[in-house]
Amino acid sequence: MNFVKRAALSLRARKGRTTLLFGIFLAICTLLTGGFVLRDGAARQEADAQRRIGVDATVRGDGLTPAAADRIGRSPLVQRYNTVVESGSRPADVQPLKPRAPRPEGAQERPGDGNLRFTGVRESELLLDFATGRKKIVDGRGITAKDAGRKVAVLERRLAAANKLKVGDRVTLGSPDGKRKETFEIVGLFEDPSPVPLHWMPVRDNPVHQIYAPLQAVSALDPAAPAEEAVFKLNSPDRVQKLKSQVAKVFGESPFRFDVNSKAYEDQVRPVQRVGVFADILVRLISLAGAVVLGLIVLLTIRERRDELGMLLSLGEKKWRLIGQHTVEVVAVALPALALAALCGLALAQPMGDALVGAPQEDPASRTWQAEPPRPAEFRMTGTDAAKVAGIGLGISLVATAVPGIGILRLHPRSILTASE
Repeated sequence: MNFVKRAALSLRARKGRTTLLFGIFLAICTLLTGGFVLRDGAARQEADAQRRIGVDATVRGDGLTPAAADRIGRSPLVQRYNTVVESGSRPADVQPLKPRAPRPEGAQERPGDGNLRFTGVRESELLLDFATGRKKIVDGRGITAKDAGRKVAVLERRLAAANKLKVGDRVTLGSPDGKRKETFEIVGLFEDPSPVPLHWMPVRDNPVHQIYAPLQAVSALDPAAPAEEAVFKLNSPDRVQKLKSQVAKVFGESPFRFDVNSKAYEDQVRPVQRVGVFADILVRLISLAGAVVLGLIVLLTIRERRDELGMLLSLGEKKWRLIGQHTVEVVAVALPALALAALCGLALAQPMGDALVGAPQEDPASRTWQAEPPRPAEFRMTGTDAAKVAGIGLGISLVATAVPGIGILRLHPRSILTASE
């Protein structure tokens, strides 16, 4: 009789053992499917976090200039960057709000105290206050990299209201010493949540008197304006040291300060990485445990069927055909279990992933900018995952029959039939 047909008859005759094998295979393949889906989903989530959050490296130093920042920002290591230049603007046709309290007696006036605060930026949305949502554009838009070389400005809404200005109007701003003046177009108004101080403070320190403009425009109006800092966004902490080396080359002998803020990256990536490691360990353990358990079951089955095997061998059946029969029996049970496990694993992967990873969280205090909101973790079954599960499942079935099959090769009909009498 054909050993394949004999395997089918054996499965039908031993329904209890067949059901047990099917249940074990289903559990193994379901866990394998869930492990692969979790691992791939964690990898996608980590890649998304790298692209979306990144790591912030802040550079400060006397040798920092907009040109030096641009040179560093052109590095392939950098995704985005922002340079901040601090200056002041002597009021021309933009008058500051009057203080609510008089100047204290004995308070000395420092140079520039009466100027508006004039800050040059490459992109205003990359400033910490705007990135965290503390300051918001309430009308128009902010400063962008495309505004380089243009005379545009963004004013605080209360300063604009006090001067009856709106988006689209043009204002004249003076240099700190009042010797130069430039006309700027108002392209946006922002809101600072800080209240108007009840006590007296210099015009420059009042948060209402903040004006943003492209850093080239500020530098043109005040060539002596220092570059306060430059912040560079990297998509991985692995690139930090390489960027630091490039910064050192740009600064040469000039000292600089290099600070890294990777808290937001680590807070979101570390849980995802833990899920990926857990899923990888799960796949390995399930593969090993599955092979051991199924191997023991097949071994016990062979021991129970010694009389049957001895009878077949005495009738001239070849040993490799007996091993082939057991292999067919195990594979015939494994295939439907694989198909059902694909559905079960897909159904369980998303809730398992949500429970392990959780919803992506944002910590406004720990990030410098956030280009887009975090996306929920996505766990889905792919053709590659199904192929991996099928390969491992069938590999387990072959190992589970090949190892006990060594015992079949050692069988001798005479010893089996004599021992059974």
